[in-house]
Amino acid sequence: YEKGTVTFIGSHLDVVPANPETWERDPFKLTIEGDKMYGRGTTDCLGHVAMITDLFIQLAEKKPKLKRKVVAVFIACEENSSIPDVGVEMLLKNGKLDHLKDGPVYWVDSADSQPCLGTASAAMWTLKCKGRLFHSGLPHKGVNSLELAMDAVTHIQKKFYEDFPPHASESEYMFVTPSTMKPTLVKGAEGSVNQIPPWTEIQGDIRLTPFYDIAECLRKVDGYVAELNKDISVLVSGSRGPCSKYDINIEEGHFKGELEMIWPGTPLKGIACKLDSDGHTALREATLSVLGECKPYSITGSLPLVGDMQAAGFDIQVCGYGHSSVYHGDNEYCSLSNMKNALKIFTHILNKFNK
Repeated sequence: YEKGTVTFIGSHLDVVPANPETWERDPFKLTIEGDKMYGRGTTDCLGHVAMITDLFIQLAEKKPKLKRKVVAVFIACEENSSIPDVGVEMLLKNGKLDHLKDGPVYWVDSADSQPCLGTASAAMWTLKCKGRLFHSGLPHKGVNSLELAMDAVTHIQKKFYEDFPPHASESEYMFVTPSTMKPTLVKGAEGSVNQIPPWTEIQGDIRLTPFYDIAECLRKVDGYVAELNKDISVLVSGSRGPCSKYDINIEEGHFKGELEMIWPGTPLKGIACKLDSDGHTALREATLSVLGECKPYSITGSLPLVGDMQAAGFDIQVCGYGHSSVYHGDNEYCSLSNMKNALKIFTHILNKFNK
């Protein structure tokens, strides 16, 4: 070989669970109906594994003269983050991927057959809100943690969108949505309908476009919470009535609502792919040649490790050939024609780098 590599990485061997009772077909058996191949993992991500495997079979059979090494890395554990020290993260950590910096690295785990220019950073959050339990007929003696949670989230979201507004580069990268901070789950203390709830937890996520730093974002949000704990009374606007207060002095003592922000897990770092790299140019040219059109896009979904690998010096380009409409869903399928076109696109890329 002469100098250089072309790498296909990101496709993983594990899948998310499936409930056979909600599927129209057996999710654990490949069912082919016309151009559609049904089964858990066909789009995410076993269809890509099979397609890349076929690419290497053809390389082995036809033995073309290659100027660059062609490398594939399949991921053993991508969907289940609870298993430590398994997956491509450990390869990166131990320097096993460093030799792949000498060429484009195609992360094959998106969808819809067009180049994906960018993904978002992602952080999960839990806001714990502590109040004071009391009878709802005497609301002035309680601190309603549910109301506190709603008002606190509203305040925190307002501050978030002030500090992380739509970024000018989002239009260049064709992001459909800007950065967001959303509550998605709620749970609270078990009790009766006539009790002021003593605690409430709100869970949610932050999706941050890659033009902002996720670590700085988390520090900012922690600061919003610290400001509220310092003076919780700023949340009281009177909109919930004269007895909904979060800092009360009553006969029984002084009681104050408290907030705690927790960040479970490690945030995922987003990516804005390099649009001037040879790897990106090759992907766009190949897509246009095979499909007759090239319509890149970006999403505020997230992928593991891509941002970290780019920061470490890899030319990461993102693509995928399943269907985003069935990701992790019932009756998941991929299209055989799309996978055939993907094989042609990758062959076109290899031809470009091996002329």
